[in-house]
Formats: sequence, structure tokens, C-alpha cells
Amino acid sequence: MAILTRDEARALTQRVLGFTTAEQTRVTVGSGWSGNTRFAASEITTAGGVTDTDITITSTIGRRRASASTNVLDDASLKRAVELSERLARLAPEDPEIMPELEPQQHATVDAFVERTADLGPEARVLAAQRVIDGEQARANRLSISGFIEANAGASAVATNKGLFAYHASTDASMSTTARTPDGTGSGYAVAGSRDWGEIDAGALGTRAATKALASRNPQAIEPGMYTVVLEPQAVSDVLPLLSGSFNARSTDEGRSAFSKSGGTKLGEKIADERVTIYSDPADPQLLMRPFDNDGLPLRRVTWIENGVLRNLSYTRFWADKKGVQPTGGGGGGFGGGLPGGLKMVGGTKTVDELVAGTQRGILVTRFWYIRFLDQRTVMVTGLTRDGTFLIENGKITRPLKNFRWNESPLFMLNKIDELGRAERVEAGRVVPSLRVRDWNFTSLSDAV
Repeated sequence: MAILTRDEARALTQRVLGFTTAEQTRVTVGSGWSGNTRFAASEITTAGGVTDTDITITSTIGRRRASASTNVLDDASLKRAVELSERLARLAPEDPEIMPELEPQQHATVDAFVERTADLGPEARVLAAQRVIDGEQARANRLSISGFIEANAGASAVATNKGLFAYHASTDASMSTTARTPDGTGSGYAVAGSRDWGEIDAGALGTRAATKALASRNPQAIEPGMYTVVLEPQAVSDVLPLLSGSFNARSTDEGRSAFSKSGGTKLGEKIADERVTIYSDPADPQLLMRPFDNDGLPLRRVTWIENGVLRNLSYTRFWADKKGVQPTGGGGGGFGGGLPGGLKMVGGTKTVDELVAGTQRGILVTRFWYIRFLDQRTVMVTGLTRDGTFLIENGKITRPLKNFRWNESPLFMLNKIDELGRAERVEAGRVVPSLRVRDWNFTSLSDAV
């Protein structure tokens, strides 16, 4: 598979820069391979792969800026893309917030490339899918098994005519599977992701999904209302990144985020349970993210919430310059949004089973889906439970439940924590714990399985 090395990426960006006449130019290169396998109704259905290298040229003339892209790499095509970018820049309106392109920077070296992930061809993906399809519980109970496997390997580079060059290579893999019972009343789900395909156990995923499907047959309805919930890491991951917009420094300063207040922001104030610490760090061994943003700005560790206190907001280069602070990089959206530094929430030591054992009465949630915003200022969202929702009584799971619609805010969630479970990686670049949360607001029942 064609993934540019550092030297190849540097040579390509220099070729492009050699065609430019604009005052400032930034060249962004993405080179990579992606392979996937889909299975449904206990059969392999599709497999595919894409290999591509694309280049984006961003030209600046005065205070006007525009971009053009191509994936044709001969000199004539690259020159045409450069000319188009510069022609568009001359036609663009002036940008009062434009920032100059960066000069050389010091970037951390993050080793996020694993050969066996990059070499995950269709044969290996089929074997993994077949392990789930042929699982003992799946075959014995005639479960309908579906799922998706994806592997990516790529390299990205950023260069400017002011001498900046940044390069990073990475891999990631993910596998998800859903098991359904023949009568259509039970459904179970499991997912895992990592930089290293070798850390994903397809058989274990299949067993977990099948076990939940069998346990969730013939769900019963209970009255909606406020319940203690045990949220598996996937459920936490489904809602926590929705806070990302609230960390945007500009919207916060302008009074448009959950962390705004009259006359200022909530920086330095307690905004969550004191056990909550959330940070981004491209060099963290469990995250391993690209150590620079699309401008080529170096990314560093940023602690957003520390022991429940709001410690940092996300600053674009323009807003950081205006406020006299250091930019955090990215698009200014905070973790899970514009900042490509990953997301890690520090957890405790207990497993999901131990959280269940400590629950007098509550509901175990496998995951959420179909989540939509209700109120941006409070980060209030609505969604549904899915693929395994269970009643907990006296520390034990006693029966499957019909799914619920709910209205909640991840910010409210972080203020109603009863106990933190062990943090787990749910996908490459995201590590979150299971949680036991008080007073989750289930508003109605859903017939969806």
C-alpha cells in the first residue's frame, strides 16, 4: 500500500511549493490506505479498500486566502492546482481574522504506526468476522450476526513556504458486532478499537454481543422517570464528546457556551464532580494522536477539567492572539471536536460488573444512539438506548428492559456521578470509564430493539 515516507512527503511538498507565486502557501498532504469488511445475517457481505494521496494547496495573497485540492501528482496537475488556488485567493473576500502561515516548529515524535494493522488485508478481516459468526453461542442459538471491520494506515504532512514541515504516520483499527435473536426481541452489541489490530479480540467481542442478545430477549416495560444508571464505556463515549463546543474559547468569551457566565467565563470554577479529570495529549500511550494540527501548530497536553475544575478552553491561533494566550491548536472545538489531541477521562478501578453489584436499583445501558441536540447552551441532548438495556435490583441484573428515550446533558452527567469505573479505550484516540450516574432522565419508552 502506498503510504508516503517522511522523505517522500517532504519531496512532494517541496515540488508543490516550487510552483507557487503567492506571498504565503501551505501544502497539506494526506496519504493512506483504508480496508473494510462488512458482515450481516451471519454472512460476509462486502469488502473494500481505498488507497489515495491527496494534496491541498492553501494560498494567501494579502488578506485573501483560498484552497484547491488534487490527487493527481504529476507536475502539470500539481501546477494547475496551485494556479487554481492562487486564482481563487485573488477573488476571495478579505479575511479580517487571517493568521500568517507558520515558520518551522518543534513537533513531538509520536509512534502510532503498527505494521500488523497496516497489513490487515481482506483474508485476515474475513477470519476475524468468521470467528464472530461461528461463535459457540451464535451457532447454538441461531443468532443473526452483523458487524463492520475497518483498518486504516496513513501519513499526513504540512509544509509552508516559510520553512515549516511536519509529518506523522499512524494506523487504527476497529471492529463492531451486533447479535440478534431469531425472534427479533433480543439484541447485543460490542465494539473495540486500537492503533494495534492485535489488541482486538474478535472472539471476545462476539461472545459479549451474543451474551447480551440472549439476555435481552423479551424485554419488559417499566415506567420512564429518573433512574440511577450504570453506563458502559461505549455509552459514556457516545455522549461525552458532545461537550466539545462548550470548550471553544471564543464562543465562551462571547457568551454562547455552557461555560459562559455574566461578565466572563467559568475558568477556574468547579463545573463537575471532583473526581472528573479530562485531558487531551497526543503523546499519551493510550491515545497516540497526530502531534500537530492542520496549520502545522504543535499540539501539547491540555487538561480541560481537573478534579472537577474547568482549567482550559480551546483557542484558535486568531483568538489566542487576540486574548494574549497560547493557542491550543485544532479548530478550537475542544476535545472530540476541533482539537486532534485525543480524549482521555481518568477512571477508577471497578469493572462494570462491580458497578452493577453496588447498585441497589437502576438500569444498565450498553450504548446510546440517534442523539440530537435540544439546547446548545446547556448541552442538553436527546437519544435512545440500544442493544442491551437491563434492570438492576439489589446488585444483580434481573430482567431486560424495553428501550428508552432520554433527555440529558453530558455536563449534568459529570455532576451526578455516583462512582467511576475503570477507564477503557473504546476507539483509537478515546479512553473513557464506565460510570454510575444518579437521576438519569428517561422520558418515554421505545419499541426499537
